[in-house]
Amino acid sequence: GRVKPDVVLVNDKEEKHPEGAYYIEWRAGAKRVRKAVGTNAQDAAALQLKKEAELNAVNHGIAVAPEVKDARHSLAAAVADYLADVAKNHKPRSVVSYSLALEYFLESCSKPTVEEIDRADMLDFGEFLRDEKELSARTVYNKFLAVMIFLKAVGVHGLLKGKSDWPVFTLENPTIYEDHELEKLFAASDAEERLWWQFMLNSGFRDQEFRYVCWSDVHFSTSEISVTHKPAWNWTPKAYRERTVKVSAKLMESLRTWKEQADKHCPLVFPTGKCQPKKDLLICLKRIALRAGLDPAEWFLHKFRATYATKSLWAGVDIRTLMDRLGHHDMASSLRSEEHTSE
Repeated sequence: GRVKPDVVLVNDKEEKHPEGAYYIEWRAGAKRVRKAVGTNAQDAAALQLKKEAELNAVNHGIAVAPEVKDARHSLAAAVADYLADVAKNHKPRSVVSYSLALEYFLESCSKPTVEEIDRADMLDFGEFLRDEKELSARTVYNKFLAVMIFLKAVGVHGLLKGKSDWPVFTLENPTIYEDHELEKLFAASDAEERLWWQFMLNSGFRDQEFRYVCWSDVHFSTSEISVTHKPAWNWTPKAYRERTVKVSAKLMESLRTWKEQADKHCPLVFPTGKCQPKKDLLICLKRIALRAGLDPAEWFLHKFRATYATKSLWAGVDIRTLMDRLGHHDMASSLRSEEHTSE
């Protein structure tokens, strides 16, 4: 998991020790190597990622730095440095995504230096993702894009001739839950579970936004719910954009009732029994869908969001307002819901 600054486990209990230092450890053949990486947790995590990238490069037969005159231009070193920067400025999920894309690129590309990478390497990489890794067309595009962003960051430009060099995929319109499906889901749910689905359908919140919503975000006087930064859980909204969403009076009444019986000492609206963010909502959804005689494979949390967006448009909400409510930074995603309404 993520390193907690200055925290160590002593007899399975967390203790603060700011006087300590961080180390990274790896194997060089049969030998165990241990290296001090300072007292700053963020820098230590970045150096760990850098070392992992170097070891991964070696495992794929790519020489790291020594025989290259300028180590800054070694492909493996450039990847390691880039991932270290990503770790400092992006969320863990983004770090994992970039790391995997660049790991695949190192596996696909045999060039030892950044300067040697050319158009053919990128075209081969697209085929590698599709044929060797058997990834979906959309995932191939995302991994390809991540590597192009990396190359731009290290000063490599103009590799591709145009759009025809990029992987292609079909951008499907979002599907929504039909009323008869929702009726079955609600019928198979208990009171707490029904509130979960009611909240998702009325707010358009993402899964993580649902997890971290607190009572301080619920504004009963105005029938609004906010998405805000949660330092206590080291969580920030997507793209670091806070927002406030107008919801129905019916949802607010349900939340008011729920609050009356909720743990007064827990700030979360939908906590676990130990006042932790609820991270198994998708598992719960699929289990209840099965209980309701529905196909669990057809039930996703993001589909609640698509349903919210589509029904908002049906109700006459304009695109700009919907964009703000969904937290979209551009209009394209919101327009996909509008296209769905015209079918």
